[in-house]
Amino acid sequence: MKPAANWAAVVIPALNEEKVVAKVVREARQAPGVGLVVVVDDGSTDRTSALARGAGAVVIRHGKNRGVGAALRDGYALAARRGFGSVVTMGGDDQDRASEIPRLLRALQAGNDFVQGSRWARGGRVVGIPLFRRVTTVVYSLLFSILAGRRITDGTNGFRAFRTSILAGINLDQEWLDTYELEPYLYWSAIRKGFRVTSAPVTKTYPATGYTRMRPFRDWWRILKPLVLLALRIRK
Repeated sequence: MKPAANWAAVVIPALNEEKVVAKVVREARQAPGVGLVVVVDDGSTDRTSALARGAGAVVIRHGKNRGVGAALRDGYALAARRGFGSVVTMGGDDQDRASEIPRLLRALQAGNDFVQGSRWARGGRVVGIPLFRRVTTVVYSLLFSILAGRRITDGTNGFRAFRTSILAGINLDQEWLDTYELEPYLYWSAIRKGFRVTSAPVTKTYPATGYTRMRPFRDWWRILKPLVLLALRIRK
């Protein structure tokens, strides 16, 4: 059996995803290169934990909802403790395709440290995206590009992969990163700290109902806030 360092751990934050979480876990476990699937149940009141565990995931359960950033941080820490060489993150809501995990991992194997999945890169695609989400993701990525001084095609996509070793140089253990702030903060930090960063095309599928957990004004500010605070050097 190969050592954990040669495998990826998939970290999946989830909140009340009993309808799809087992499917997401099973498909992630089948992806080449994946040695562990971790579901961080962030205070679900349904059967998310039980179904994820039954599908073969290691489950971390939060007794109350703490936020997606806190969930990701706990999942990353578990992957690092177990010695996995890389981490893939994807949503627990079945918007991402586990069959595309090898695409992200190949980009790491090519010598990169951080691979951002991009629905807007050549070869990427979206299915059923609402107009509001299309506009905001494009505008956000343009703003990210301007402030970071680097062309970014998809700044809000949580489907990504990175070498676990970069976590030693990025301080994610900050309370203000507990919700949607953590993902753009990690991306920005990987760029600014000189890690080898690239993107890879992926697919993002939106439910026909248009369902989303994001609250437009509050949560979009949480995604934007790290860019503002880091660009102004209020945070680091």
